[in-house]
Amino acid sequence: EEPDISVIGYATTQEQARQKAPQADVVLLDTGWSDSETLELTQWIARSQPKTHILITGIEKHAPEKILMYVEAGADGYVPKEVSVGDLLENIRAVREEKALFPPEMVAKLIARVNELADMCADQEQIANAIRGLTPRERDVLDLVTDGLSNQEIGDKLHIEVGTVKNHVHKILHKLDVSSRDEAAEIYMRAQAAKSDDI
Repeated sequence: EEPDISVIGYATTQEQARQKAPQADVVLLDTGWSDSETLELTQWIARSQPKTHILITGIEKHAPEKILMYVEAGADGYVPKEVSVGDLLENIRAVREEKALFPPEMVAKLIARVNELADMCADQEQIANAIRGLTPRERDVLDLVTDGLSNQEIGDKLHIEVGTVKNHVHKILHKLDVSSRDEAAEIYMRAQAAKSDDI
């Protein structure tokens, strides 16, 4: 027994884990369940119990991509499957003190992934801002451009002249900083896929 560490319980099912997680400072989560189940539980703990730290174990050292999945789900650290009891206790203490725990070979991958996600977020925000800058009529036109309609078909559907449609399309391309209808449609579909509430 350790004076600063006490085990409050074990869980063999997801339901048991969800019941006990709120009582814990650190959850030691073994990946013995399927990845989908364990990832779902990791996400649930990270989202509903933000003060509870999640330490993942049970993954082989040579599976950095799998470790990365758990990091993205909300895990605070990882200890190898073959770690000693002494090292495990030290890792629990470290993650409790909010020190992230990952093997050296993971650091470069984590940094690269963080940068990639940051770029994606920046791109999505830029796209969302551009689309928010469209007028309601320009949005109507862009919807129909995305559906593959021609200028004539858009004009007929919106009861406006073809020349007016062309003017709207020109303004849309300028605001979205693209040079073709296809690019505008692709950007709009990406924004819809991101499901931003502000779009």
